[in-house]
Amino acid sequence: MNTTDLEAIALELVAPGKGILAADESGPTIEKRFKAIGVPSSEENRRSYRELLLTTAGLNAFISGVILYDETLRQQASDGTPFAEVLTRQGMIPGIKVDRGAKALAGFPVEKITEGLDGLRERLAEYGKLGARFTKWRAVIAIGTDIPTRACAEANAHALARFAALSQEAGLVPVVEPEVLMDGAHALERHYEVTELMLRLVFQALFEQRVRLEAMLLKVNMVLSGSTSPQQASVSEVAAATLRCMQRTVPVAVPGIVFLSGGQSDLRATEHLDAMNRIGGVPWQLSFSYGRALQAPALKAWGGKAAQVTAAQQALLKRARCNSAARFGQYSADME
Repeated sequence: MNTTDLEAIALELVAPGKGILAADESGPTIEKRFKAIGVPSSEENRRSYRELLLTTAGLNAFISGVILYDETLRQQASDGTPFAEVLTRQGMIPGIKVDRGAKALAGFPVEKITEGLDGLRERLAEYGKLGARFTKWRAVIAIGTDIPTRACAEANAHALARFAALSQEAGLVPVVEPEVLMDGAHALERHYEVTELMLRLVFQALFEQRVRLEAMLLKVNMVLSGSTSPQQASVSEVAAATLRCMQRTVPVAVPGIVFLSGGQSDLRATEHLDAMNRIGGVPWQLSFSYGRALQAPALKAWGGKAAQVTAAQQALLKRARCNSAARFGQYSADME
């Protein structure tokens, strides 16, 4: 696939009014979410749940692409159609999470490095054959006493850039995700400082690894108060701080920024996205790539019961519609 094709896919993923559904939970993560609703995390239950999400009628009006997990990309709908094909037929783009998770960084016991570069070139070729058109790699940066260290930030930035270069070589659009976690008691200003540092390092690494910015997307956290901070920033403060941080760090060549929800409530994630798009005046599409913030109501409505599939799909559709409106700065609480 040539560079022009990759740029076209990147633009399609951030088409006006649309965003990305992250359905790429690892085994332990989906097991935890299933446990909360009393559903065993069997392969068939996971397949059934993912089928519920991917076959929601009308979802393609609000969702441009779906990030899948390795297991899901290899699975089929109950009629035997591979999930990648199910998405393609509905006009949504199949994507795949390719990292192998965040592990302890040697020498830095409280910090993490995302692994998965070994053998990635071969895995990318296979994922392309299975129907994936874009990829995602997540780095996890924690804020705490004396962390993040420069070494941890630089190691993760380098890994993100190598992943992106390998993805473009394989004809896949990379979604580069440096997530600065909101966990902790830090103020919004500290979250801003670390997010700015991380983005500066990531784009320097992307430049050095010759990644074509027009053929990638940035998936990043919003700038937030720490989850246990006594001083919680307002929606307008979060929106203003996040846009200021992006304007200082993200090159104009990047087609879009897809924000992650990162522990925010469903409603708050939508409100923040809406507030940013109301401010506007930025060169990128401001979109979303939510996992739990799109799925939580659907998961709860489903509860593992076949009779509840339609109710779950309606719940998913509602959240997708609300976030689509937020992309235009036209969301209102009445939509809930």
